[in-house]
Amino acid sequence: MSGAGNTRARYRRILRFAGWNLAITWWFELFLPRIGLVKIAKRTRSKRMRRFAKGFHVLAADLGGLMIKVGQFMSSRLDVLPPEITTELEGLQDEVAPVSFAAIRAVAEAELGMPLDRAFTMVDEIPVAAASLGQAHRARLSPVDAADTGLDEVIIKVQRPGIDEIIDVDLAALRKVGGWLSHVRLVSNRVDMPALVEEFAQTSLEEIDYLHEAANSERFAEVFADDDRVSVPVVVWERTTRRVLTLEDVTAIKITDVDGLVAAGIDPAGVAPVFAAVMFDQLFTKGFFHADPHPGNVFVTPVADGPAGRPWKLTFIDFGMMGEVSTGTRSGLRKLLIAAASRDGRGLVNAMRDVGVLLPSAETTQLERAMTQLFARFGGMGFAELREVDPREFRDFAVQFGAVVRSLPFQLPENFLLIIRAMSLTSGVCSALNPAFNLWDSVEPYAAQLLRDEGGNLVQDFAKQALETAGIAFRLPKRLDALITRFEDGSVAVANPGLEKRVVQLERTTRQTVSALLFGALLIAGVLLRADDAVLGTVLMIASVAPLLHALLTGRRGL
Repeated sequence: MSGAGNTRARYRRILRFAGWNLAITWWFELFLPRIGLVKIAKRTRSKRMRRFAKGFHVLAADLGGLMIKVGQFMSSRLDVLPPEITTELEGLQDEVAPVSFAAIRAVAEAELGMPLDRAFTMVDEIPVAAASLGQAHRARLSPVDAADTGLDEVIIKVQRPGIDEIIDVDLAALRKVGGWLSHVRLVSNRVDMPALVEEFAQTSLEEIDYLHEAANSERFAEVFADDDRVSVPVVVWERTTRRVLTLEDVTAIKITDVDGLVAAGIDPAGVAPVFAAVMFDQLFTKGFFHADPHPGNVFVTPVADGPAGRPWKLTFIDFGMMGEVSTGTRSGLRKLLIAAASRDGRGLVNAMRDVGVLLPSAETTQLERAMTQLFARFGGMGFAELREVDPREFRDFAVQFGAVVRSLPFQLPENFLLIIRAMSLTSGVCSALNPAFNLWDSVEPYAAQLLRDEGGNLVQDFAKQALETAGIAFRLPKRLDALITRFEDGSVAVANPGLEKRVVQLERTTRQTVSALLFGALLIAGVLLRADDAVLGTVLMIASVAPLLHALLTGRRGL
């Protein structure tokens, strides 16, 4: 069959699978409940989920390309998708068949512009790893390149032949499916599917640009340059192009290889909290994070000169899928983490609004109550403890608050796909290292440190707000006087004889409001600063009396 024929067949096969499963879902989950047959939908749901997962597993393993990526994402969504789906798809990446070395050689030589024998002293024909978009082989640099770089053994990563065309077809099919889903109210109320597909498309296109990945690798290394917990392989730019990436060979112990860690004298239970803290730093502090930290992309490397109690470091590889968190979103995520660690249901809901997961117009009283009760019963439990909880408790909780949660306007904000993926994989790796690992053990001290940092920022913010409010308080009366003067001299013409009286009332109310704001800002700033600077704090607290008296007297004159 021709290339064009293969392309059309691939496109039709993806759409046929998606269309059929969407029709089945509509029939059982939407139509049957409307005609009173909800019991049939519930009774067959688990079986249908398993059938869908097995069907997609076969489709992805056969087609490869972005279908593998979609399956990987679904397998990591333990928070949303049922185990019938996640369990079936979790091993999908390991089933990717390698490309013949002859095909890999052809791509590499075309990109490098020379035979592999000239570019490298040796290239191992057996791949170290075969992924959906590329393939990695061990190699040894030529003596000249080794002298220039200080490296000898390297890994060369080469794109699969024809992957550009495959990605174009897969994205076209995913855009079509996203368009279908955007017309389903249950989906469109929660997420902008076309935007989500475009985010996935952008990430995928960046992932096949190895120059982009090399730049990400160096940026990540700079971010963690002073952190002895993290290391990053060196990029060999002389042997790197858009389709070929050459890196220092940093192969070590796979992070979830518990037996290998124990053999090296490393406690797996001690690795989990360090890995979690490093990922927290990326998401909540650095704002630049590895979005694909699955076990194959993180090594534990023994080091002779490591700090006491930790003679090892975490080595990250594969920087094709990276994410960035804006300053505003990072602030919201920090609030989310602090609220979760302190079991603050209301704070958690407010943070969800700040991040954009929950629309500002949502009525959240019942959700706050649900979160408070959830924290009270299950807060602080590790995954091993949660597995011991009677399933009827979870079911009772779902029955009690399920309708409330489903009625709220949740949505998936832009750029959240990678954040969710990173956190899901982090949780999975930590649980693999230590089944009794309690995520709260890492969240709580980290959140406490964030809270201390936020407290320092809070003092500065209140002091700045006090100065800004003071400036407004002094400037606003002059602006209002100027406005009244313009009305009096006729430079502003209005056809309302009662306007002057209303402006006077507005002036009085505005001055009273500004005085009240200034009083609050000065008083709070004084209280917060007094712990560090008793003199300045006391001065601000005393100074707050003046605007308070002004607000009270102004209010009385208006009676």
